[in-house]
Amino acid sequence: MHANSAIFKQAFEVLIERILPGGLGLAHAEGKTLMIALAAPGDRVRVRVDRVKGNVGFASIVEVLEPSPVRIAPPCPYFGRCGGCDFQQLAYGAQLSAKAEIIKDCLHRLGRINTVPDFSITPAPNEWRYRSRAQWQYDSVRQRLGYFESVSRNVCDVAECGVLVPELQQSLETLRREMSDGLLPDDARYFRAVVGDQGVSVASGVRSPSVSERKIRDISRSASGETYNFNAESFFQTNIDLLPQLIAASIGDASGDTAIELYAGVGLFTLPLARRFKNVIAVEENPDGAKFAQDNLANAGLSNAEVVTADIAAWIESDLERGGKAQRQRRLGFNSHSVGGSSNGAQNEAAIQSAVEAGALQIDFLLLDPPRAGAESRVIDGILQLRPKQICYVSCDPATLARDLRKIIAGGYSLDSLSAFDMFPQTHHVETIVKLTGP
Repeated sequence: MHANSAIFKQAFEVLIERILPGGLGLAHAEGKTLMIALAAPGDRVRVRVDRVKGNVGFASIVEVLEPSPVRIAPPCPYFGRCGGCDFQQLAYGAQLSAKAEIIKDCLHRLGRINTVPDFSITPAPNEWRYRSRAQWQYDSVRQRLGYFESVSRNVCDVAECGVLVPELQQSLETLRREMSDGLLPDDARYFRAVVGDQGVSVASGVRSPSVSERKIRDISRSASGETYNFNAESFFQTNIDLLPQLIAASIGDASGDTAIELYAGVGLFTLPLARRFKNVIAVEENPDGAKFAQDNLANAGLSNAEVVTADIAAWIESDLERGGKAQRQRRLGFNSHSVGGSSNGAQNEAAIQSAVEAGALQIDFLLLDPPRAGAESRVIDGILQLRPKQICYVSCDPATLARDLRKIIAGGYSLDSLSAFDMFPQTHHVETIVKLTGP
């Protein structure tokens, strides 16, 4: 594609064919591929190409000539400038359909998975006012507080955000009043906030660590009969309405002797796993998150789980280098680094030692819930060497999920089931859970 082609120097008409991974609309002009922001499938629109990368042109809509039947008027006054929501132009049913197609597209094209299991997306109980966690960008020079603009690091000043739960909206308004009064730290880059059952925790991201020495409020959230302590600096799922379904789908009826959880966070899955398996190892890189996970297990009276604070890939490689099974049996007897204690520690250790000697100790279940970038290649390699009987992969990005699944399936695992949850209405993001069984 030549950027100086006549058609790309001016606005021109195209038909939006479908929505692609990343939330962009697909169209073609003069045999060239175009990706168009904020489109709806079936739209006939006039667009202008903003930039060209390789054989693909990235365009924006100048005028909607003939709207798609699924196009609606976005209710947010910041839509189009704010980079937070990119699906407000779609009716909610169309959002779900687009996300299902995004998942299938990624698994087919990136994962090379020819047969995708049947699945449906569990809709969010609340299409608006669902978000219980947020990060607001702060521009102290221009006095702006909100979100980054689309494809930009400029801050879009936002007074009201329609996806925030009421408590977070109130926190945003409080911060904006403090900004007007000159009370916010000048070197703050952003503010993180999360809602618990008893209130809101707020943390500021400042360039000078000494400025941010005030204690961040710890809060708690109850979900599926468990209580989790955390704060604004630790990760917790955004959409609390779907937490029980997400936990149930991830763990299902799994049970057994040994489970490993990678990217454990504050223990969202660790606690229910510890009630299903005799021994659990949870690995989390962030020290604060790992400490919360330890405390949450202790508060729940669960002493059969160990929380390891370590880089995920380094921990797996170290585990394999030390002999894997033999090392796990020593840890699963619960040494001084485990959470709580066990009156049956010696008995458990003897039983596990016997299993090791008999070659019978295996990892029954491995759950990973990595960030949007997916799991490192080293992590996937390590998982394949650990050879768990069953793998559950919880993902917030279908593209990186597909990339990792391709390698896991090539390693001998079969894709058993897939489920999806609309944790992020009004955006193209979707939470996907896949279950795999080893050879």
